[in-house]
Amino acid sequence: MINFFLFFLVLSFFNMDETNLLKDTSWFLNNKSINEVRIYYDNFFSSSKYDKDNKKFISTYGGTYVLSKEGYYEVIEFNSSDSSLVGDTIYISNINLNVNKDYGSMYLDGIVYEKFKNYNSTLSGSWLMSGIERGGEIRMRDVNRSRKTMKMLAGGRFQWIAYDIDKKGFYGTGGGIFTSENGKYIENIEFFSRDNSKVGISLEFNFEVKEGDWHHKGFSSKGDPKYEIWTQRKQ
Repeated sequence: MINFFLFFLVLSFFNMDETNLLKDTSWFLNNKSINEVRIYYDNFFSSSKYDKDNKKFISTYGGTYVLSKEGYYEVIEFNSSDSSLVGDTIYISNINLNVNKDYGSMYLDGIVYEKFKNYNSTLSGSWLMSGIERGGEIRMRDVNRSRKTMKMLAGGRFQWIAYDIDKKGFYGTGGGIFTSENGKYIENIEFFSRDNSKVGISLEFNFEVKEGDWHHKGFSSKGDPKYEIWTQRKQ
């Protein structure tokens, strides 16, 4: 771990163009029945472990990252296993990337991850829930507050996470594979911390991007009507 303020001092010397190697990618590690997936978009990331065959969620953590010639840094915003790590900066000097359009490998702190095949989507990004319909009325949310629901989409993978940075709270997550074509967004769920019986189901939504925001309409995993608005995360 290194001091949080030292982290930002070091950032000023980095070549930020190097983060493009990870900008819109997802990576996996399959160790017997345990899956580990890492998703990157811009300078945000998530990492999750789960047992897909036994429908068991294990853990997740994530936040922001910087990749440079000097190494790889993560600032933790959520951690389902150890909330005391929220706010810490992790420095990993041992990283090697071999990336092309569709395939690649990432050697990170002694572990080799394989890149998911590239999947181009207008929805790829780091999104924060900014509006939700309740009782027929759209209620907007302040995306800059510490309590967040973030959804990351990159490389054909998705993950949503509900958490609070200031309180170091973790409230749930789920993820898997997605497609987004012709106004239809489909999630195929591979892990779900709140209800493992939902693993294996597919959810289909109508979507459109209006003035930069993602409007998302369909039914939740419980079968309830759902209308959400998501805004691209800037910070």
